[in-house]
Amino acid sequence: MKIKKPKLSFWQIFNMNVGFLGIQYSFGLQQTAVNPIFLYLGAPEDMLPILNIAGPVTGLIIQPIIGAMSDKTWSPKWGRRKPYFLIGALLGSICLFAFPTSPTLWFAVGLLWILDVGNNMAMEPYRAFVGDKLPEEQLSLGYQMQSLFVGAGILLANGSIVLFQKFFGGESVEVAGAIPTWLYYSFYIGAILSITTIVWSVLKTPEIPPTDEELLDINTAKGKPIRTRMAKPFLEIVEAVKQMPKFMWKLGAVYLFQWYALFVYWQYITPLFKLTLGYSTSEAASQAAQMSLTYNIVTMVVALGLVPLTLRFGGKKIYAYSLFGTAIALISITFIEDPLLVLAPMVLFGIGWAAMMGIPYTMVSKIVPQERRGVYMGILNMMIVIPMGIETLTFGPIYKYLLGDNAINAMLFAGGFFVLAAILAMRLKEERSAEEESIYTLDEE
Repeated sequence: MKIKKPKLSFWQIFNMNVGFLGIQYSFGLQQTAVNPIFLYLGAPEDMLPILNIAGPVTGLIIQPIIGAMSDKTWSPKWGRRKPYFLIGALLGSICLFAFPTSPTLWFAVGLLWILDVGNNMAMEPYRAFVGDKLPEEQLSLGYQMQSLFVGAGILLANGSIVLFQKFFGGESVEVAGAIPTWLYYSFYIGAILSITTIVWSVLKTPEIPPTDEELLDINTAKGKPIRTRMAKPFLEIVEAVKQMPKFMWKLGAVYLFQWYALFVYWQYITPLFKLTLGYSTSEAASQAAQMSLTYNIVTMVVALGLVPLTLRFGGKKIYAYSLFGTAIALISITFIEDPLLVLAPMVLFGIGWAAMMGIPYTMVSKIVPQERRGVYMGILNMMIVIPMGIETLTFGPIYKYLLGDNAINAMLFAGGFFVLAAILAMRLKEERSAEEESIYTLDEE
């Protein structure tokens, strides 16, 4: 039986998504600060991909399992999805407090693994949480609101890095094997935000109780032997993959190139500025933070503006054009040698990032069954981490032997992959809600 969901107000949808701010602040630090920390602790540039393998591996394992488990969870006090992102946020907070004090490279790498487990535990149920609460006609607003908080969280993370380096960085003198103390403060703020924003959303947003049929299924599962219960999430994942809509397979092809390219960008933007701008690691890390700051400001500004555009022109077109724009941004920054002008292409990157963080989730949420939304959102996130895993295993040798240990070539490579992603996105065939179809038909006439 399908539950009729009431429409939520703008501020109800806003409060529901506040927790994404803390999750994405942590993700912003991973994008911008973690790789410089690895470099500070002595990592060679060609090792950066393999040192980042924690994200793909934990995402591949944790997200679909947590998604399947949350589908079969219900507590009258804690809800269905909330217990998982509460535990994940707490784990992430502990790691963020410890990360900048890492004494050695391998200690930092180990903390990254634990941090990624926490972030994945929090993020995956959150995607399903939005789909659980909203009627179909509000899904686009719900997921683009998440996209807004993606931009806001990463914006705050990178803004703090730029600010603290400016006021507390002193001379840009690097000490081998040491992490600058000004970088500590950004991680401490992230540790606080990670848990407090999640608690805000938990307290402000009640979950919709399961139907009688779902509750019977959940209670039946609880009575089974522990071995059967432990195997259940894995069986759910296998079954969901077998029955996965063709649309998701096509989206997986887009994601292969899109997320491979994004990982290359995040890993090699700091080495790029050491090469093109002649910066030290600290200066290059600060410039990379300013790039992220710029594109996440754009993401915040345009995220909700994409809602009427996707209603009128369709998510597929807006998504594909945004990927083309991102390709132009990555290719163009390799030719710019001015630290201010190089920020300009981030406008296109920000529009692309807003689309990537919202539109695919809206499209998928419309076509998967309500009672299996958690596992399918987990599988969608598997499609993110598999390309990242491939990148961490393959791009180090590609960078060293095919691209000549040259960060400029790495960024051009990433731009080319975004072009391929955009072409594949044009092949997607999305389903429209009745409201979207009426607006689209009106526009065609």
